[in-house]
Amino acid sequence: MLLYCGGLRLSEVSVLKVSDIDSGRMLVRVDQGKGKKDRYTILSQRMLDQLRLYYKSYKPPGDYLFMGANRLAPISMRMVQHIFKLSRSKAGIMKKVSVHTLRHCFATHLIEQGVDVTKVQLLMGHKHVRTTCRYLHLSTTHLHNFEHPMDKV
Repeated sequence: MLLYCGGLRLSEVSVLKVSDIDSGRMLVRVDQGKGKKDRYTILSQRMLDQLRLYYKSYKPPGDYLFMGANRLAPISMRMVQHIFKLSRSKAGIMKKVSVHTLRHCFATHLIEQGVDVTKVQLLMGHKHVRTTCRYLHLSTTHLHNFEHPMDKV
């Protein structure tokens, strides 16, 4: 859920620390993401509520939000992928999707809601806007939600 909520990469979510969740500003801090860049991404209230429930249940003993086999180490990327695969199966999703698909969905849904692509670029941690544009898989229904310029003449 957090992968989608913030458009996070697998490598980023696996090493998130409890201190990276900023509930006051509703942000998630990504420390040393791809390209060794720090950034912030958004946090939904629904996600924050789920994180609070998770924290109360598991009480991570170390710095990391999601614990690995060694409770003081972060969860492995392979385990995140495994959990995703189990969740996909449990939800009855037959389409071949990966953890990274959630990142694509995050960007696409923001654009479909009218969020400016440069804001999405910042949230995704992209250096160039053309990289963000690769993530834009706009549904065809959104291609008809405007008047054609020739019809205005």
